[in-house]
Amino acid sequence: MSRRELHFGPHTVALEHADKVLFPELGITKGDLADYYVAVAAVMLPHLTGRPVTLERYPDGVGKNGFFQKETPHHFPDFVPRSTQAKEGGSTRYTLVENTATLAYLVGQGTITPHVWLSRADRPKNPDRMIFDLDPPQGGFGLVLAAARELRAVLEKRGYYCQVMTTGSKGLHVVVPLDRSVDFDQVRAEARDIASELESDRFTLEQRKDKRDGRLYLDVMRNGYAQTTVAPYAVRARQHASVAVPLDWDELDDDLRPDGFSMQSVLDRLEQREDPWKGLGRHARRLR
Repeated sequence: MSRRELHFGPHTVALEHADKVLFPELGITKGDLADYYVAVAAVMLPHLTGRPVTLERYPDGVGKNGFFQKETPHHFPDFVPRSTQAKEGGSTRYTLVENTATLAYLVGQGTITPHVWLSRADRPKNPDRMIFDLDPPQGGFGLVLAAARELRAVLEKRGYYCQVMTTGSKGLHVVVPLDRSVDFDQVRAEARDIASELESDRFTLEQRKDKRDGRLYLDVMRNGYAQTTVAPYAVRARQHASVAVPLDWDELDDDLRPDGFSMQSVLDRLEQREDPWKGLGRHARRLR
């Protein structure tokens, strides 16, 4: 199989088996995936920098045995930053993604999707993001669109700025930038209080699927220490290689699909418009 060398200033990434197919239905190779992440690095890295990352790895391609990895292996090169974070009974040395060379190297290790913390490594218990994961019932994406719009209205009424993103999977994420002045317990309590305003015969906070009765689940439980969310512009480990994409609010229309963006359509999109989440941190608010 082929070997490619990618050069990023003083750093060289040897991409072994660059022609290995990672997405069999589309024929997307490891080299194709690396090229995509290098191409979007300028807009993607601001959403990754400083955040511990969990790696979703499929060394033999999607459809084969994949796994999630938190601990950074010792063999990772020095240009890949690390951050040691506490866990119950010990600590974990997480990978940080702060340069393009790291993105390319992780693809070489079979990483498909990076999942990021809602806090930064320097103050890990104080999130700078509050997130609402809108998880639809079977075939109910119209409910997701309605929930996102109603959630935005509630958030803005409370004085928060918010943005929205497709997950590349089944739903949408609504994200609120925060000033890191409070801890996760307070943020999760506020998120639950906000979501409770939407509870109805359409939307629920019920975690058990068998008790939702066809209602959309307003998931606020990701607002916790060491919980992760898919990184903006990350490719999902699905056969059609869909991408998680930040949106403008006026893009929430009936034609939108949460898994409707491909790597190529994202590249085309970024040639025509700026990242809707550019400068998101400038809108950070103190928790109410």
